[in-house]
Amino acid sequence: MRIAKLDVCPKELNALTSALLILVFVVGVTMGELLRDLCAVPVACVEGFTWIGSRLRRPLLLILVTMLASAAWSQTNLIGKEVAIPRHLQDGEEYELSIPKLIQFGEKLFTAKWTIQEGQGRQRVKGLPTGPQLSDPSEPLAFPGNFNRISGPDSNSCAGCHNEPFVGGGGDRATEVFVLGQRFDFASFDHNDMLSTKGATDERGQFVTLQTIANERKTIGMNGSGFIEMLARQMTSDLRAIRDSTTPGTSRPLITKGVSFGTLARRIDGSWDASGVRGLPAPSLASTDSSHPPSLVVMPFHQAGAVISLRQFTNNALTHHHGIQAEERFGIGIDEDGDGFVNELTRADITAVTIYQAALPVPGRAIPADHEAEKAARIGEIWFQQIGCATCHIPNLPLTNRGWIYSEPNPYNPAGNLQPGQAAILSIDLTSEDLPGPRLKPDANGVVWVPAYTDLKLHDITSGPNDPNAEPLDQNQPIGSPGFFAGNTKFITRKLWGAGNSGPYMHHGKFTTMREAILAHSGEALASRQAFEGLSSYDRDCIIEFLKTLQILPSGTHNLVIGVGDDRGGENR
Repeated sequence: MRIAKLDVCPKELNALTSALLILVFVVGVTMGELLRDLCAVPVACVEGFTWIGSRLRRPLLLILVTMLASAAWSQTNLIGKEVAIPRHLQDGEEYELSIPKLIQFGEKLFTAKWTIQEGQGRQRVKGLPTGPQLSDPSEPLAFPGNFNRISGPDSNSCAGCHNEPFVGGGGDRATEVFVLGQRFDFASFDHNDMLSTKGATDERGQFVTLQTIANERKTIGMNGSGFIEMLARQMTSDLRAIRDSTTPGTSRPLITKGVSFGTLARRIDGSWDASGVRGLPAPSLASTDSSHPPSLVVMPFHQAGAVISLRQFTNNALTHHHGIQAEERFGIGIDEDGDGFVNELTRADITAVTIYQAALPVPGRAIPADHEAEKAARIGEIWFQQIGCATCHIPNLPLTNRGWIYSEPNPYNPAGNLQPGQAAILSIDLTSEDLPGPRLKPDANGVVWVPAYTDLKLHDITSGPNDPNAEPLDQNQPIGSPGFFAGNTKFITRKLWGAGNSGPYMHHGKFTTMREAILAHSGEALASRQAFEGLSSYDRDCIIEFLKTLQILPSGTHNLVIGVGDDRGGENR
């Protein structure tokens, strides 16, 4: 069955459909009797049907009345309720909806402003992915402690932050995320409070400040993220194939899609040496013995490369920012956060909002109408390549072997997120014209080139731990460990598609211009920054003009390259 309207709960729709079928049957029986009486058709054609109906009509009518009354009660039961999503998908319904309808429902979830009448808030747990209990259970996160800008919950909806320049995109400076602040109950900075990670002291018992309690991060856009996840899946698969062919006493270069991740070695005893691997987060390099090799998973989400999939990102964010808990992570019928609600989001709900994000339009190019600006952008694109920016900000990465067929769940999902074998696979073609445009398309060789301007690697782009662009905490180390407090200087190469209208800039979002972000590059990017500084003033301006063309395009745009000022849909440039 395909559900035509998303403002009706699938379960209620099934009930109404059944009731209507019964009604049709009863009416049909009555019509059969009428036809027989009028001799409009031969008696033999209707007598059998009428005989059955005469015996079933009364119980069927009783069932009909009961079902219609139940549906009506379900509708009136919502009177006075203040909820963003009055009716959720039931598990299994995600396979019955058409993909466009599933995306529509996912958008409703993404833009929903959650309320306490449907499970918003997490009174007795922290906002970490595993939802650990509060450090001080005697002070639940109820009003006035139900919101906290640093430790969370901190927003009403996903779209509250992801809304620039359109829903699903990035966010203004006001939407900054305090990553790892959610390990505190309620950030208060009250020096009278000495309980670890309650409000003022960290795991070491040291008082925190606004600068050390968390990593301040810019809200980045989700446009094109389905293609990004599929690139990461293919790259992970390639790296693992190389790993699995590495015999004891040998080493192999890890290269996928033209991107080098360094070298993986294996000792004579079969144990693994990942010291030569570059660009992957620490969890992807961990190996306890020869039978447990490093996972080599490419993690394309979070600016420190800490999340594997859109689904994991979504489950984490719902808990952290909204206090909305998914069944697949916390269990069916379990009120883990103590807010009086269970089953706050179904597996089908999470699939819908994940598919919505995966299917968001890809960014494109907006070419200025002014000829001098257009000329400058062309020159800037050439300089971008020549001074080495494109070494990390690779303009295009290839998706091969029909890798544009996005599927749920991700085969590398960690525990607490839907995994293969736990539900049927749901797939969508990211190149389909049924999805919001613009769309990437395979070339003549069956390759989709993803113009994200990234290599999906982590790079140290600071001058060291004392660089103001370094972070106080390392998200990829165990919380509370020495490595955790050593801080972070490695960030995933920023995807530049969409950068032209997705400020502010840098991982912390403290730069209002792209020029500031370029001039802040150091470490592995020092040579490129110095090359930029060595250009003439005009050529530096040309690079900025080029970057300004990389934009998230208006809703309804079909072409990947448009002229600024073109009519809706753009001019195919």
